[in-house]
Amino acid sequence: MKNRVMNIVLSASLLLSMTACGGENNTSEDTQSGSAAQDTTSLAASSADYEKKRVTVDGTSFKVDGKELWINGVNTPWQNWNDFGGNFDESFWDNHFAELHEAGVNATRIWVNCNGMSIVRLRTDGTVQAVDEQHWTDLYKLFELAEKHDIYIMATLLSFDHFKDGNTGCDKFRTMISDDTATQSYIDSYVIPFVERYGNSPSLWSIDLMNEPDWVHENAECGKVGWEQLSTFFAKCSAAIHENSDELVTVGLGMVKYNSDKYEGNYVSDEFLKSLGGENAYLDFYSTHYYFWQNSYMGYPFEQSPVSFGLDGTKPCVIGEAAVKSESGRTSEEDYENAYNNGWNGVMAWTSNGVDDCGSLTELMPAVTKMRDMIKDKIFPLGDN
Repeated sequence: MKNRVMNIVLSASLLLSMTACGGENNTSEDTQSGSAAQDTTSLAASSADYEKKRVTVDGTSFKVDGKELWINGVNTPWQNWNDFGGNFDESFWDNHFAELHEAGVNATRIWVNCNGMSIVRLRTDGTVQAVDEQHWTDLYKLFELAEKHDIYIMATLLSFDHFKDGNTGCDKFRTMISDDTATQSYIDSYVIPFVERYGNSPSLWSIDLMNEPDWVHENAECGKVGWEQLSTFFAKCSAAIHENSDELVTVGLGMVKYNSDKYEGNYVSDEFLKSLGGENAYLDFYSTHYYFWQNSYMGYPFEQSPVSFGLDGTKPCVIGEAAVKSESGRTSEEDYENAYNNGWNGVMAWTSNGVDDCGSLTELMPAVTKMRDMIKDKIFPLGDN
């Protein structure tokens, strides 16, 4: 078995946070399911190929085959809301991955479940009733396409959208993360099968357990779940992943506020998660999000080191979301270069495919191509195939 986390934001910021780029999508959830047309029980590269291509952590750096990796990244969160369970457009993902690679992008963050109750179906008590077979089939093809185009995927398993009033399963998901039996059912029925199926694919760079749990904690419409419950969920999931795979684990926090002792406290620190889930409960890297409404409270991360921004300096740090078109007056080109120079391990702009008004690869192109040309050996450490 392989073993590999100032209450300063004023009430007005809560409204801003929910309308910032990277917030909700009102598309109705998919209800289609289907049976797999092929064996998708595993997606395994050869042992030598996997070891050569997979991303590892060495101190505060990412490495691939012993060489440093810098995440010249994007978010491609969805093409069709709840893509992977009936809405999967293979041609889009094939073409877009090719386009990303050509631009110098080496990684993208994808929400493999946006809020779909038909993907992971829960009972009233929060335990898992079933996982849609079409979900597994679509993801199998997604990882194949990513491998074809040398794109690393950060797979985001849940979002605050699951817990939000108006989602038909919100009460079930709130119960799932608040009840030990239900959480274990989710781990046994979904998290462990996920890494068993795709964990040997080198294109699966990491697993993001939840998009912006900050709002599940802060906002009444998402349940106002306590951090002890949220962090226990993260602790148990991260431990299960580390005990069953070599995959890297993170949590896409909406702001550094809950990822730092400089502010409210680090609710995903190694110390806190291990106290809740044992020695294998930890995050491999930090992936905090940033939008300009945060600037007056927490400063501008691109012009600071991760430590001065408030992170603890114990592991790699990426800016997991930031608008392509920022209100700061700086360009993405400046931001990516400054982030690199200030010691961040990568930036993942929101978004590459223009799902909202925050921009797309068209506007981001000068930034990612500049980084490719400037540090190509760190963006494609195995060579640009």
